[in-house]
Amino acid sequence: MSGRQHRETEIARRVRAKGLAAGRTSAQIADEIHESCTSLFSTTRIKAHRLSFGIALADVIEQIRALFERDSKAMPGIGETLLSAYESGLKRPGPEYLHYLCTVYRVEPAALGFDGPCICGHGHRMPGVLGGAERKDPLLPTERELNLQPMITEPEAQEDENILRRTLLNLLNTDTNLTQQLDGPVLGACEGIRRRMDETLVSATVSAAMLDQWEEATISFGRQYTTTGPLRLLCDVMLELSAVRTAMSRRQPNDLQDRLCRMAAQLAGLSGMIMINLGDHRLARSFFRTGRTAADETGDRALRAWITARESLVPLYFGDAREALNLAKKSRDLAGSTPCPAQTMAPVVEARALAMLSGTDSKKEVVDQAKRALARARNAFSHMKTEDQEDLAFGYTERQLYFYQGDVLTKLGQTIEAEVVLDQALDKYEDHIVDQTLIRLDQAQCKLIDGDVTEALNIGTRALSLVGDEYLTDFIVRPALALEQAIMSRNAHAPGLDGYRAELRRTRVRQVEGGGA
Repeated sequence: MSGRQHRETEIARRVRAKGLAAGRTSAQIADEIHESCTSLFSTTRIKAHRLSFGIALADVIEQIRALFERDSKAMPGIGETLLSAYESGLKRPGPEYLHYLCTVYRVEPAALGFDGPCICGHGHRMPGVLGGAERKDPLLPTERELNLQPMITEPEAQEDENILRRTLLNLLNTDTNLTQQLDGPVLGACEGIRRRMDETLVSATVSAAMLDQWEEATISFGRQYTTTGPLRLLCDVMLELSAVRTAMSRRQPNDLQDRLCRMAAQLAGLSGMIMINLGDHRLARSFFRTGRTAADETGDRALRAWITARESLVPLYFGDAREALNLAKKSRDLAGSTPCPAQTMAPVVEARALAMLSGTDSKKEVVDQAKRALARARNAFSHMKTEDQEDLAFGYTERQLYFYQGDVLTKLGQTIEAEVVLDQALDKYEDHIVDQTLIRLDQAQCKLIDGDVTEALNIGTRALSLVGDEYLTDFIVRPALALEQAIMSRNAHAPGLDGYRAELRRTRVRQVEGGGA
């Protein structure tokens, strides 16, 4: 057991002991374990239930096999590896396995983190514990979760109407200009009413026209990814994701449900990408997990591989190159032989992770291994569809390939090749200041590796001066600080270092004032 797993188990053991002493049910203890562990270890609800019983994977497997035997069924193929995949969120159990997992833990699918009713058509809850009808006291939190009812929107509608009425009264009683009143609550009320009207118009199902509009909006958000401030784009994407979720909460025909799941996966993945730019790796992880769940529902290998490849950027940018390497390989396996963006993106991440693990003093075999990965990426890119080669968010473009190839060569210390590729990449980036800045910081690193400290400082200072407030997040500041530290290790009194530090400090002040991560 790894140290991380050991800590998770220890915390769960303490929560379970206290819960049993207080007379709580296993379902209630599972909720407490999930709440205590999910932020630290990304503990899923299904795993929290196993930990609430204090049993191992093998114990659950044996119980499932005993239930199959009781029901006169052939022994199931489920093993510890598959159950572990369910618990890590990599896979979703099919209807039959989900039924038996619910039976083992004596809860409904929602309690294990899975949507939809069980195929058996009846409940799995413990008799006399979650009986609901015979109880006089209010439902406990776990019971409320297991007795979910359709969302009631009338109170929200009333509140929206009240906001608009108050605004109207203010306008009638004062000379206030309308634009001064168009604040967050008013915009939220307008949006709430509009969306509820959409829901009313498509209450039975989602119209094909509505799906077309959502799909067009999703594609549009992908195009805006390079030109719109991350926080602004996040708000737009979130509102669209909420609308898709509302539609998915109703039973839809299979073809429409598949389209909704695809959009949910893309919007969740795009949200994770934006969270990376905002510097929030925890929420980025969460959104990618949501995206994986939605993508699994579609059965589309290319989509699942894209989500996983995008998720691999979280550990790559936030300090765990080995995990990034593992996720990239997983993405490559998911893509298989299907020509798709992940076939290009995954080997690029592999090469970047290898470069990070080895550093600029890379051995020849590591350099060769990284370059072979880049060669696989270029070959895969040549087989991608034209529309995928032009899509920065959901596809993979030539300029991205140049940029990340240059980044890999920089980290490997191959500065001559890196400078040529980075110059080509910068020529191709005209509208994405985040990547332009990262490219320039790589160029500065190349100059520093070659011993030209002065030019490294000049390039780095100019890169920071060009960044607008809305893009000033930890995503930019971290590599800028890394460049400062690398320069100081070479020459702590280098001419121009004070100017670079002043620009970096000014950048960080603007970042705080602008609400950056």
